[in-house]
Amino acid sequence: MSMQSPNSESTDLGSNGTSHANVLRVPDNLLAQLQGDVDQAGGEVAVDLDRAGAIGATMFDLPGSEDQNVTVLLPRENAQRAPSQSLVRIKSRDGKSYLGVVAAGPFAEPDSLRADSHLLVAVTANGGVYLPPYHGRIQVTIMGEELADGTLAPPRLRPLPNSAVFALTDAESAKIFHAGGDIRLGLGVGIGKLEIGVPSTSKQVLPRHTAILGTTGSGKSTTVAGLVREAQAAGVAVILLDVEGEYTFLHEQTDKTDMLSGLKERGLPHDAVPVDKMTVYHLTGRETTNPGHPNRREFSLQFGRLSPYTVMEMIGANDAQEERFWCAYEIGKRLLRDLGIFPQKTAADGERERQERILLRLDEFERGYPRLTLSFFLDVVGLCKAKVAKSTFTPFNSTLKTDEAKRAIESLIEPKQMPGNAASWGKLLSLLWRINRLKVFDRPAAVAPVLKYADLIRPGTVSIIDLSDTGMTELTNLAIADLLRGVQEAQEGAYQVYEKAKAGNIEAPLPPRTLLILEEAHEFLSEERIRDMQILFQQVSRLARRGRKRWLGLTFVTQLPQHLPRQVLGLVNGYILHKIADPQVVATLRKTISGIDEALWTRLPGLAPGQAVVSFPHMAKPLLVSIDPTPCKLRLVD
Repeated sequence: MSMQSPNSESTDLGSNGTSHANVLRVPDNLLAQLQGDVDQAGGEVAVDLDRAGAIGATMFDLPGSEDQNVTVLLPRENAQRAPSQSLVRIKSRDGKSYLGVVAAGPFAEPDSLRADSHLLVAVTANGGVYLPPYHGRIQVTIMGEELADGTLAPPRLRPLPNSAVFALTDAESAKIFHAGGDIRLGLGVGIGKLEIGVPSTSKQVLPRHTAILGTTGSGKSTTVAGLVREAQAAGVAVILLDVEGEYTFLHEQTDKTDMLSGLKERGLPHDAVPVDKMTVYHLTGRETTNPGHPNRREFSLQFGRLSPYTVMEMIGANDAQEERFWCAYEIGKRLLRDLGIFPQKTAADGERERQERILLRLDEFERGYPRLTLSFFLDVVGLCKAKVAKSTFTPFNSTLKTDEAKRAIESLIEPKQMPGNAASWGKLLSLLWRINRLKVFDRPAAVAPVLKYADLIRPGTVSIIDLSDTGMTELTNLAIADLLRGVQEAQEGAYQVYEKAKAGNIEAPLPPRTLLILEEAHEFLSEERIRDMQILFQQVSRLARRGRKRWLGLTFVTQLPQHLPRQVLGLVNGYILHKIADPQVVATLRKTISGIDEALWTRLPGLAPGQAVVSFPHMAKPLLVSIDPTPCKLRLVD
């Protein structure tokens, strides 16, 4: 092959004998020529100061693009600067500014090849090392258009292509997400050190009720323990209905090393008293999972506090038995009045008038007749059965053995005006004896006093109601129904005192903020149970509606959300969703809870223990949160 001069054209034969034209030599003044072309075109393009600090730019829309979602491309050096859930500001080329949240990504894509190209697949699969130039891609959901005063308005348009995208600082993100509060829950995933919490002083959050849902082992108990501790520190009265006895050791420090190391890593207290001013209550004659608790108290139930409708539902009375129940119940009320038990004959005029007003306002869908004990009612049913069967019956209560009581019984119990069939009366009597044998109703105060509900709603106290040893679902439900009603009455009384003082321009403290947590809520409020006990659910529903105005918040906790009917979920406005693997349950929740991004729903079945999707009314949008470890000791339940 002969050598030619640099500036002359030549013919070169390749290895296969084919001729190719030689490439011409680069002129020596090429750079000067290029500079002349640049100068002729107006010089170098000035740096766009508005794009300084941008991490990427918006991409053109594709046929599959969706409203409120845009694609953002990031140069290689910024590919990790916009993690999932982080906030970005998009300065559109038309002068508008938008705020968005990273809903998916960041993904890494090669610049000039498809990610699944044969070249990349072959090299990688065979252990080769080839890293072509690449960029990042994220999907951003538009939250709104940012107005001049900093407020967000619903976007009418979309950001234009090639608009600059900027990452927001942690301080800016905290202000926009508005997810803080004095009851800390954890840290936002992928958002720096953004603390997620609940404001205890906002009537629009906890009093609008909460649901903590998730499968076994997903971290619900840790969330509940942390919620109890943080709420107490914020001055909230916490009442926890513990049907498994899992929370009776909250006053002791945890011995789990992963919890302690997690607390240290986050800079949270790990050696202080977890929960103080804590009382463990349990039913009389029943055990508690922590018999050595320093502040343990037995309590009994009052039959007269229970709605007669609730009692009939609990004992499973049929139509014939309900008819006889009501007949005996009316006779019992008349006897209490005629014998001067309630209203009391010996009471002073003012007190008797107060008791008469109680009867005028009495709603039997909510509570029963005052001073009507179960043993008294059993005697009345026994007397009715004896009258129908034309047999004798000796009352147990001494009050019904007096001559005055005998005359009253003769005048009130008239067989011709009562349902017949002694067998039906006998069946009702046996159903009532079944709950009387539990020995939890109307016990002497020296043995087991009734709950003082005013003590339960004192600010900063924690009351654990241990119902783990009730032995039967009916008794657990009776205890819960009585407690819900008692807490509601105490809360309403405190609220009325505040309203009265406020109307008289008298300075008075705010009514207590109370949080009532119902563990294993599906056992008390399952769809099947609500269908059979509609009166009980109506009581819970009334309590929930009234609680919103009176600083009484309910929290439903369950590992089986599929058993909670939509009526219960309809009472809830705040959600903490741990791992839920059942696709049917997820589909139901998606129809119930608004505002959660598709990406979060997709991640829900695979959440790690301690992670949760958190949605509360005060938050700008739901977020994935890493729940704080708890310093409280939890009793493991199989």
